[in-house]
Amino acid sequence: MTRSTGGRTRMTGRERREQLVAVGRTVFADNGFEGTTVEEIAARAGVSKPVVYEHFGGKEGLYAVVVDREIQTLLDAITGALEGRAHARALLEGAALALLDYVENSSEGFRILVRDSPTGQSTGSFASLISDVASQVEHILGAEFTSRGLDAASAPIYAQMLVGMVALTGQWWLDSPTFAKEEVASHLVNLAWNGLAGMEANPSLRTNR
Repeated sequence: MTRSTGGRTRMTGRERREQLVAVGRTVFADNGFEGTTVEEIAARAGVSKPVVYEHFGGKEGLYAVVVDREIQTLLDAITGALEGRAHARALLEGAALALLDYVENSSEGFRILVRDSPTGQSTGSFASLISDVASQVEHILGAEFTSRGLDAASAPIYAQMLVGMVALTGQWWLDSPTFAKEEVASHLVNLAWNGLAGMEANPSLRTNR
C-alpha cells in the first residue's frame, strides 16, 4: 500500500521492487545490458542509487529478475498454446502464433531476450528458452514421425530447427513489422510443413487458437 507523507508518495518494499523491475525492463530494452547504468534506472524511478542496490544488489541482479520473468511469460504462452494439439501442423501453428503474440504485445521483453542473448549462441537466456520449448514438442514430433514411418530418434533435431526458425523470424518481424502477424505465421508454417519443394502459393492457417 502506498502512503503519502509530506506531499510525497511512499511505496511499500514490494511496490518499490515492482516499480524498479518495470523501469529496468524499459531501460534494458532501450539500451541493452551494457548500455544501462544504475544511475539511469534510479533517475527514471525517482529514487537514489542505494535503493536499487538495496533491492537487487546492482544492475546484474535487476537484469536477472527481468530476464527470468520474460522467459517464464514466453514459455508459458508457447506451452499453453501447445496444449491439446496432437497434430504436428496444429502444434507448429500454435507455437508460431504464440511467439508472434509475445513479440507484438511484449516487444520490450523480446528485445531484452534477443539483444543480449542471441539465438545463435549455444548458451544464454534466449538459447536456453528455445531449448526448453523444443523439448516440449519433441514427443509430438516423434509420434508424427513414427506414424509416417520415419526415424523418431531424429525428432529432437527437427524440434530445435522448427522452434529456432520461428524464434528468428519473430526477431526479424519485430524490426520489420510490414506483414500481419497471421500472415507471417502462415508463411512460417508453409515452409516448415511443406518444405521448399511443396510450398503453397497462398498459405493460410488451418487451426483455431
